[in-house]
Amino acid sequence: MNKFEQALLATLGKDNLSKIQRCKIGLAGAGGLGSNCARFLVCSGFKQFKIVDFDQVEYSNLNRQFYFLHQVGQLKVDALDQNLSQINPGLEMEKLPLRIDKTNVHSLFNDCHILIEALDRPEIKRMVVEAYWCSAGLIVAASGLAGWGRGDEIITRRIKSNFFMVGDMVSEATPDSPPLAPGVNIAAAKQADAVLSYVLGVDVHDD
Repeated sequence: MNKFEQALLATLGKDNLSKIQRCKIGLAGAGGLGSNCARFLVCSGFKQFKIVDFDQVEYSNLNRQFYFLHQVGQLKVDALDQNLSQINPGLEMEKLPLRIDKTNVHSLFNDCHILIEALDRPEIKRMVVEAYWCSAGLIVAASGLAGWGRGDEIITRRIKSNFFMVGDMVSEATPDSPPLAPGVNIAAAKQADAVLSYVLGVDVHDD
């Protein structure tokens, strides 16, 4: 146990930290939602991750994603691994630089206890959720977090016992309402909080 985990142990207690560290998190997408949600989860003690994203870091990502200027051009899975390891060097990270599609979606996250849906395209988001709808694991998805000035409308909804949806459900990204750091981080934090509450046995109420 490294010094970061020792400090968390003092905060969370042995039983809670043990519950957290036994969980493997599947991250479908490592953009604004995925990279920031992963950051909050690592800060909360989670250490087993499978990250799936085919994309590279671009300059246009830096306004809302957990990446830095010198990482432009790197695969997001590699850059995110580097950044998360700066918080906890003891992470167990599986990195898959793959595009999620109908040929692989049903097998990618079978070994994960929790799935974070953090994708951009509605049809791919729906495909991932439908693929794991009947699984026993937790699914936390997101919809509606673009623009600004609507942070209080980003809420957590329980769809069924092991499926939560975060967002305002209406704010699509457009040129007039782009995704920006405040809304993206609110949604990512709420996704992470739903995971943490579920794992620690705290009921997650709609906001």
